[in-house]
Amino acid sequence: MGEGSQFALLTERRFLPFFLTQFFGAANDNVFKFAFTILATYSAAEWGGLEPKSAGAVIGGIFILPFVLFSATAGQLADKYDKSAIIRFVKNLEIAIMLAIAAGFVLKIVSLLLAGVFLMGLHSTLFGPVKYAYLPQHLRDSELVGVPGVGPDLVAVVSLVLAIAGRIAAGFVPASPAPEPGLAINWNPFTETWKNLGHARTNRSVFLSLLGISWLWFFGSIFLTTFTGYAKETLGGDQNVVTLLLAVFSIGIGVGSLLCERLSGHTVEIGLVPFGSIGLSLFGIELYFASVAYSSTVPV
Repeated sequence: MGEGSQFALLTERRFLPFFLTQFFGAANDNVFKFAFTILATYSAAEWGGLEPKSAGAVIGGIFILPFVLFSATAGQLADKYDKSAIIRFVKNLEIAIMLAIAAGFVLKIVSLLLAGVFLMGLHSTLFGPVKYAYLPQHLRDSELVGVPGVGPDLVAVVSLVLAIAGRIAAGFVPASPAPEPGLAINWNPFTETWKNLGHARTNRSVFLSLLGISWLWFFGSIFLTTFTGYAKETLGGDQNVVTLLLAVFSIGIGVGSLLCERLSGHTVEIGLVPFGSIGLSLFGIELYFASVAYSSTVPV
């Protein structure tokens, strides 16, 4: 395989099924969350129960809650069991969740959709440790760097199709033996989380990496959960503006991932992280001042 082509991995079984499984899962999460948020923001009369201005924050908060509660337990499961088996279980769970969510969209039951948000967060929590542990087990260091690179009825159908497609792809993920099959699972998420944080603090590089990736995901989630309110209240736009913001945001992530792979010279280069962090901060500040300036020009 040529070292300069990370896309060559898409032709190999050790990566393609995993990539498709992750792609369909992430697409499903975002299609569902954004569709629900847009409907709650722009069609509040039909989707009562959520304040339009805070709908994005509420939905985002419910989705993140399982990550806070169950990440440590999910990490133990990833150590104890074959990762391909966990992936298939999670995809089966996703299909069941999406059936319930599809019913929520069709019948317009907000409480069922909010429960679906929590369960999809739990689904992503279970998949997260498997995702991060699977790649180093099957890819070389030089390959790892390049990897990161509508109506309610229609949303219901698309979400269910994505869930099924993800499960089909998961069936082709090669076996990934458990590193600690004899591990005794600690089902108390609070004590296990505290213990893992203690372990991480003993290794400065690991602890700083945890802080960095947590800040990155937090920063990104703040933007994603406020896109609908920002588009409606600050920009005075409709659903098309929300879609445009999401598209630009997604393109930026893709371009950044590809640039990182090129600039790092196909190695794990943490020296790029400070530049990315500085860029996030500077452009976040610039966006604030640009928004204030734009708001002052829009007639009330």
